[in-house]
Amino acid sequence: MNKLTLFILTAIITVFSSSSRADETRLLRFPTIHDNQVVFTYAGDLYTVSAKGGVARRLTSDEGFEMFARFSPDGKTIAFTGQYDGNTEVYVMPAEGGTPSRLTITATLDRDDVADRMGPNNITMTWLHDNKTIVFRSRMKSFNSFKGSLFKVNIDGDMPRQIPVPFGGFCSFAPDDGKMAYNRVFREFRTWKRYRGGMADDVWIFDFTTKKLENITNNPAQDIIPMWAGDKIYFLSDREPEKRMNLFVYDLNSKETRQLTHYTDYDIKFPSLGNNAIVYEYGGYIYKFDLASEKAQKIPITILQDFPNSRPHFKKVEKNIANYGIAPDGKRALFGAHGDVFTAPAKHGITRNLTHSPGVHDRNSQWSPDGKWIAFISDQSGEDEIYIVHHDGSGVPMQITSGAETYKYQILWSPDSKKILWSDRRQRLRYVDIRTKIITEVDRSPVWELHNYNWAPDSKWIAYSKADEKVLVWRVYLYSLDTKQSSPVTDTWYDASDAVFGSEGKYLFFTSSRDFSPTYSRVESNHAYLDMNRIYLITLNKDVASPFAPKNDEVQTGKKPEERKEKKKNGEKKINVKVDLDNIVNRVVQLPIKPANYFSITPIGAKVYYLRRGSKDEKSQLLLYNLNEQKETELGAVNGYEISTDQKKMLVNQNSKYAIIDLPSAKIKLGKPLELSGLQLWRNPHAEWKQIFNESWRQMREFFYAPNMHGVDWPAMREKYKPLLPYVNHRNDLTYIIGEMIGELNVGHAYVAGGDRPQPPRIKTGLLGAVLSKDPQSGYFKIDKILQGQNWNKKLVSPLQAIGVEAEEGDYILAVDGQPTKNLHNIYSALVNKVGKQVKLTLNTKPHMQGQREVTVIPIADESSLYYYNWVQNNIKKVNAATGGKVGYIHIPDMGNRGLNEFIKHYYPQLTKKALIIDVRGNGGGFVSPQIIERLRREIAMITIARNTIPRPEPNGLLYGPMVALADEYSASDGDIFTYRFKKYNLGKVVGKRTWGGVVGIRGPLPLIDGGQLYKPEFSRYNVEGDKWIMEGVGVEPDIYVDNDPAKEYAGIDEQLNKAIEVILEELKTKEKSVPPPPPYPDKR
Repeated sequence: MNKLTLFILTAIITVFSSSSRADETRLLRFPTIHDNQVVFTYAGDLYTVSAKGGVARRLTSDEGFEMFARFSPDGKTIAFTGQYDGNTEVYVMPAEGGTPSRLTITATLDRDDVADRMGPNNITMTWLHDNKTIVFRSRMKSFNSFKGSLFKVNIDGDMPRQIPVPFGGFCSFAPDDGKMAYNRVFREFRTWKRYRGGMADDVWIFDFTTKKLENITNNPAQDIIPMWAGDKIYFLSDREPEKRMNLFVYDLNSKETRQLTHYTDYDIKFPSLGNNAIVYEYGGYIYKFDLASEKAQKIPITILQDFPNSRPHFKKVEKNIANYGIAPDGKRALFGAHGDVFTAPAKHGITRNLTHSPGVHDRNSQWSPDGKWIAFISDQSGEDEIYIVHHDGSGVPMQITSGAETYKYQILWSPDSKKILWSDRRQRLRYVDIRTKIITEVDRSPVWELHNYNWAPDSKWIAYSKADEKVLVWRVYLYSLDTKQSSPVTDTWYDASDAVFGSEGKYLFFTSSRDFSPTYSRVESNHAYLDMNRIYLITLNKDVASPFAPKNDEVQTGKKPEERKEKKKNGEKKINVKVDLDNIVNRVVQLPIKPANYFSITPIGAKVYYLRRGSKDEKSQLLLYNLNEQKETELGAVNGYEISTDQKKMLVNQNSKYAIIDLPSAKIKLGKPLELSGLQLWRNPHAEWKQIFNESWRQMREFFYAPNMHGVDWPAMREKYKPLLPYVNHRNDLTYIIGEMIGELNVGHAYVAGGDRPQPPRIKTGLLGAVLSKDPQSGYFKIDKILQGQNWNKKLVSPLQAIGVEAEEGDYILAVDGQPTKNLHNIYSALVNKVGKQVKLTLNTKPHMQGQREVTVIPIADESSLYYYNWVQNNIKKVNAATGGKVGYIHIPDMGNRGLNEFIKHYYPQLTKKALIIDVRGNGGGFVSPQIIERLRREIAMITIARNTIPRPEPNGLLYGPMVALADEYSASDGDIFTYRFKKYNLGKVVGKRTWGGVVGIRGPLPLIDGGQLYKPEFSRYNVEGDKWIMEGVGVEPDIYVDNDPAKEYAGIDEQLNKAIEVILEELKTKEKSVPPPPPYPDKR
């Protein structure tokens, strides 16, 4: 019996066994209850079951994810959030099941996913008591993914109406619907437990009549998901002593709060109020909390379904290639895809799966130079070990390393096929002898990981790059396997990396940042260095001449033998690399190529192949430099390449197409790409999900910034959440489990997302850049507000403002493409799938057809940029009006490219103002806060003037006057750090609220077997005194606390901004500065 047959048979037996059990099912999510009926989500579908338990019946079976079911007060109807039509929207269906009806038609968001830390869009929250109105949370008008607003929609699917508060999360209503208990912040999908930063919310009561707001919890812990029942409000809180989400109740009469549950192992998740009970998830089970007895009881639920998405099946993986290589003779290609190792023929033959390893992550495969073996990293043992397997897949893979304790990076065979080199997360460079399995440590860095390393052609030397801990410059080192010593071969002035030996052992090639040609900014006198690298070579011994030495043709009368080469009996040359370390740092020669960014250097004799991606290259370019001819040749745009050991063939990756070609000397012609349809594997989702869970646990163990894992017993956390794995039947539920596990670390930026899962097609709704409402008398739709835009800017096109449309606020839209709108509940139903397409609107100033006119518009997919632009422009107008034009205003939405652009656009045109308000409320973070703070810290040193001009303060780019910053609970990550720096440098007062408090940074994720992502918090910060960690889990306190009143903010009154204006005007009374006029001009007679 072969391996594949055995794997398939085992998987089928496993599935049969698991499906035959009638055990209780776990991972039941988002429950709701009415009388004796419970509805919940499992594996992306809705199920119903008796409140006493039993076998659940499925209500939905769509490809998308259905969630947040809510019973109407009379129990006859279920509202829920689903993805039937490609968008995440609100639907209703009969409580016993039936055909869903779509109620909402909104913008299609990029971040709209139950597995995203921002949560899905259009979450069904609750019903009003009229049995006709559903309340949902939506980001349809939000320009900040943190923020969503609460809307009402009736069961006929009319135009949603916003509840009169600016933002909100989970909510519940008084019996007469006159008041609302709600969370003002929504963060229930964040994987961060025991959070106490600026977003830690309370339960608030908002009175719709008086517009008054009352905080009924007022606790540093998180008090979330209020549920209003009679004269009581139930909610969750992770207060002391358990620090777990438990159920509490607030009595509206006595004003007292009582704790009702005392769970310590897991958090209660997503409770929902019924007419007599509350249901919630705890440890994957659903519990019913009886309101009368105040007793909780687990509901035993069993699900018996076929779950086709989680059954073992064959899967094509040619679009999931993670690494590639080429056979030594160029006759086959090597691929790693979806956790297995494959080889495919260059032209004819079979595609082989060499590992057949469902539930194991085999990665970073490499073909041995002698062609016999393929090495790869595998977690078959539970840790990352190196294995080798015969090139044809015969035999069982052989484990080469053992005792692994950390994440291994790229492996590299020695040219003699006797050793394998690799680096790891513990910042070591090591190699193993294939025969003895002895591991030798080459070096270890206290600064950072080692990622650039290569063998000498005689397998006796290793070249690698390491940051010098004294000067923090990356240097190239040579390690001798004979002496076990490393020596630097580049100096401490210029970063150097990507070192690779020439194929003949004469030269060492590397890249280095030694070109200084600044690009000067057009907005101020500043610079950037972009293309600093070239390729350099070192002559490894003193007897080797520079390839660029002067040439002089002479008659040869004899030939001096070369010591470094010996003739083998078979006529082949044996390479013996000789290295003279004396003065080697000065034997550096530059290849005469233009400065850019170079990588993937492969020398073949006198030919040097490499990739270039400079600032002017749209794509990576493959080039060849011939040392003999001293000529560079462009070969074409490719994504990557690898050259066969025999130096005759090249595997090229071009736009995800792969081809094996003859070693090129001129422009590449890819020809027919490799046939990769044979890259198939037998996928066992359950085994795969278990592997992903364990690898995520291991990655966090090795990459988390704090070795003590914040005091958490990390092995115990794996054991705690592992029992939930057998119940995963949807990739999003695996994401949920991993999120719960990493959330135990109590840290920001611990994220998990993506993966191989069902993805319903997205059908976008066309938007008009306007606020529309249905006229109750005529039934037509009125244009209440047109969002101002910039039609010259593609990102800020407002369709109704386009030239020739001439729509006005107050106009009526009578028809869309000839379809009368008075018969539509929601005008956007006529704009589904109309993004970017011409649409004819019939307009009139009055709600009738007489005098109508037709215009053609092109709807857009996203109005968030327009809402943002209008909000900023309105704030600028407010500040100008309130300060007589003396004070400037800048909002920075994030600390990435967008935020930097907004700063540049608005900072320099306002430098003549007397003062400045810098607003980082809602700043989503990034990395540019140091650049912005540097500009804000500039101090005047002198004044410059030229004839017939006005005097100006110097240095340029200086705001000569006081500043105030605005921050709030949504000022996150680098938004936290900006606020901290602003206060640290005493740049001015900070007005607003305490910031988010998440500053342990991340980098790009490492690949998971199915393409999912795990982000590990790796870089934290402590104060300059060295006695405490800062910001994380707390945030930055403002100097002046101002909490915007929701009713006032909804009405357009921004109390935080108003306070900032008040503060800056007060500052100007004593700190306003003016540039003095010039003194008398010098008389130098």
